[in-house]
Amino acid sequence: MSKFQIYKDKGGEFRFRLKAANGQNILASEGYKAKSGCTNGIESVRTNSQDDDRYERLESSNGSPYFNLKATNGQVIGTSEMYSSFSAMENGIASVKNNAPGATVEDLT
Repeated sequence: MSKFQIYKDKGGEFRFRLKAANGQNILASEGYKAKSGCTNGIESVRTNSQDDDRYERLESSNGSPYFNLKATNGQVIGTSEMYSSFSAMENGIASVKNNAPGATVEDLT
């Protein structure tokens, strides 16, 4: 089963990651000062993940494709890993769309 994991980074900020049923990380958040901001970010992913227009498809400086998921206000709410190809990136987007709405939340803090 897919899940969001809430954890604290080395700097003490709250972050979440979306993990697919196979355990692979498919989306990671930026840091939040408060846990409530982090949980709001998870809800924003659930809402915005279903709208293809919210995905910003990008290419890193070394040519690796990746994507950002953005909220309606344009703020980045999650970033993918680097992919080996654009088709692999599209599979990652499809995985977020499929997994985010029903994912459970695991609090590791």
